[in-house]
Amino acid sequence: MSKKLLVIGYVWPEPTTTAAGSRMQQLLKAFLELGYQITFASTASKTGYSLDLEAMGISETFIQLNHSSFDEFIQQLMPNVVLFDRFMVEEQFGWRVAEHAPKALRILNTEDLHALRKSREEAHKKDQLFRIEDWKNHPTTLRETASIFRCDLTLMISSYEMEILQQKLDIPPELLLHIPFMVDIKEICSKNFPPFDARNGFISIGNGKHAPNVDALKVLKKEIWPRIRLHLPDAEIQIFGAYLPQQINEMHDPQTGFYIKGWTENATIAFQKAKVLLAPLQFGAGIKGKLLDGMRTGTPSVTTTIGAEGMHAGLAWNGTIADDWDAFAHAAVELHQNKKSWEGAQQNGNALLQQLYNRQSVQSSLRKRLEHLIVDLDTHRSKNFIGKLLQHQTMSSTKYMAKWIEEKNKEK
Repeated sequence: MSKKLLVIGYVWPEPTTTAAGSRMQQLLKAFLELGYQITFASTASKTGYSLDLEAMGISETFIQLNHSSFDEFIQQLMPNVVLFDRFMVEEQFGWRVAEHAPKALRILNTEDLHALRKSREEAHKKDQLFRIEDWKNHPTTLRETASIFRCDLTLMISSYEMEILQQKLDIPPELLLHIPFMVDIKEICSKNFPPFDARNGFISIGNGKHAPNVDALKVLKKEIWPRIRLHLPDAEIQIFGAYLPQQINEMHDPQTGFYIKGWTENATIAFQKAKVLLAPLQFGAGIKGKLLDGMRTGTPSVTTTIGAEGMHAGLAWNGTIADDWDAFAHAAVELHQNKKSWEGAQQNGNALLQQLYNRQSVQSSLRKRLEHLIVDLDTHRSKNFIGKLLQHQTMSSTKYMAKWIEEKNKEK
């Protein structure tokens, strides 16, 4: 029996600019290895950073929002599995999939809990302490939770977010699956990492369209870098990232060793030249691709509790976790100067990769859950009463709103 996967993307994947793009690339590779024929569809426009999916053997299709052409498209394709990339896409296309491909397994890929990221950002802007109730009462939480219930399975990248969905919102565990970043452990050997003495300086990296990254760079420039330079007056830091805004580009200051480099095609090389990765994140959600890249390249990191959240399962970190900027800067200097501390941190990173991010074990859990659901999808859905209720109610309201917009567009 042929296995067909339709992925409806919020955007076309950009693995060289965003962690979300890397995540999608990993998921696509996993499904290819599981024997799926994949079609990737999106309403978005491509950019110069977009991944060449056809080179991976994946079909590409542009689709229209609020248009019946999608109904004909999915009826002809008849996928076994449909993956919605983020809840907004499920809101837009979920009812059409349920109506025109009712037997297809519906999977939601969250990337992160958007409402958690938004509520933390709002609390930060108000200079208030974030409370979990802020997230529970956020309007976007209602939308995200409804999307999770309407789907047969939701892929969660963060163990912390898995916990709060089950503990705070009573979402059944059978609707969730923890799928963190996947790393080919066999390709990573600590002996191949440039050693401590062959590296120098610091690195920070992040997409400029992502508010937590922009905020972190401001903190780095204003609070942390001056403290580091007090102890290391000749230290340099390289800042990488696509789409960096003007306010960040204006921070470029060679006199203080603060270099804004912009996008790099090969971040691995940049990581392996540096001794320490700095990521002073004050808000956000999901797990951080930059911190995993630090482990993957043998580069210890200093980050915050928010930065390391959901990434280490209580195991020793690949460096130091600090929320006080004095302690943050002190830890950065210590890792940069102390070979023994640096090598110990690197070993911690290796252990985390082995135990939490091994592609083979993560992919195996995905395969097992898919096989179980596909064999007994009717029983699985019969247990999800809230999902059926939401499907009935929201399918009707979203459907007729979309049809109204479609008719209005015809008039134009």
